[in-house]
Amino acid sequence: MSFDLTEEQESLRRTVEKFAEKELAPIAAEAEEKGEFHREIFEKLADIGLLGIPCPEQYGGAGLDYSTYILVIEEIAKQCLATAVGLAVQGLPQIMINLFGSEEQKKQYLAPLASGKKLGAFALTEAGAGSDAASLKTTATLDGDSYVLNGSKVFITHGGVADIYLVMAKTNPGEGARGISSFIVEDGTPGFSCGKTEKKMGMRASPTREIILEDCRIPRKNLVGKEGDGFKIAMIALDSGRITIGAAAVGVAQAAFDESVKYAKQREQFGQPIASFQAIQFMLADMGTAIRAARNMVREAAYLKDKGKPFSHVAAMAKLFATDTAMKVTTDAVQIFGGYGYMQDYPVERLMRAAKVTQIVEGTNQIQRMVIARHLLK
Repeated sequence: MSFDLTEEQESLRRTVEKFAEKELAPIAAEAEEKGEFHREIFEKLADIGLLGIPCPEQYGGAGLDYSTYILVIEEIAKQCLATAVGLAVQGLPQIMINLFGSEEQKKQYLAPLASGKKLGAFALTEAGAGSDAASLKTTATLDGDSYVLNGSKVFITHGGVADIYLVMAKTNPGEGARGISSFIVEDGTPGFSCGKTEKKMGMRASPTREIILEDCRIPRKNLVGKEGDGFKIAMIALDSGRITIGAAAVGVAQAAFDESVKYAKQREQFGQPIASFQAIQFMLADMGTAIRAARNMVREAAYLKDKGKPFSHVAAMAKLFATDTAMKVTTDAVQIFGGYGYMQDYPVERLMRAAKVTQIVEGTNQIQRMVIARHLLK
């Protein structure tokens, strides 16, 4: 594993950095405050080939590896976590359909997702099935050449704006995790609707919404993989998603750190910049050290995934450490800013609120500890 970026990776990183500074930085705070979703941003991301990073070239994607994907996610997250998470969520249906879908499904759905003509979403969580994903209640009943879906999902990123949903439902309710299957459900299908839009602590520019399935009839061919593959598909998706969420958390932490360094050099108290005080220096030293460690853990997880090696426990470690780091760093950033850090005139309060969700999505950090412990003890 090399810590050096290839010329292509560094060139792409700079391109994304410039894009984020130009397109995201001017609107991020207002979009967060108003809860506005800017679909045109995703159209612009598509124009520079960023929505299809994990999709093979033969199906219209960029065909790039995860080590490159996380570089992009981190740079986007420095300016707007909502967009970074949206970019990661857009990749999940592509990855799962490519791994488990039929050739017909790949040809029909991958190119529109990779090009940004269609937005994707991943629908697993239910009101009574969060960390305990196997306890989901949504059902899918085979009826001739169709499956009929009934149930609801909550906390769905891109809910209400996505065109293609990868939905987990039970085809054999009495078989627990082995009874779960995965389906492609398109927006506009009769019986598919959207419910409550969540009012969130942070990341408000990313719509999070309930979806409802009432006798929602979809073609039998929309089953992804085989009946009973759904839980496996969901777990692989979560393993992959933990790497991208880790990268997004690193981006948020880096942004808070950069703002803290700049402020500490400018803010004067007792006749000198606060950066000259050892208390502030030690805080910055700890912040910088943790960010570097988190970034390297995320890169290791991506490297292992790219090499086809076991990576689930490393992804859990990376997600755990990176997101806890993001929460700690952004909290310390607010402290360095003092009273101003608590005000919306400065970006660190927004970054602190945004960081919290990274400890929850793609499996809470308590679940990550369970995954890690099971690996260590087996």
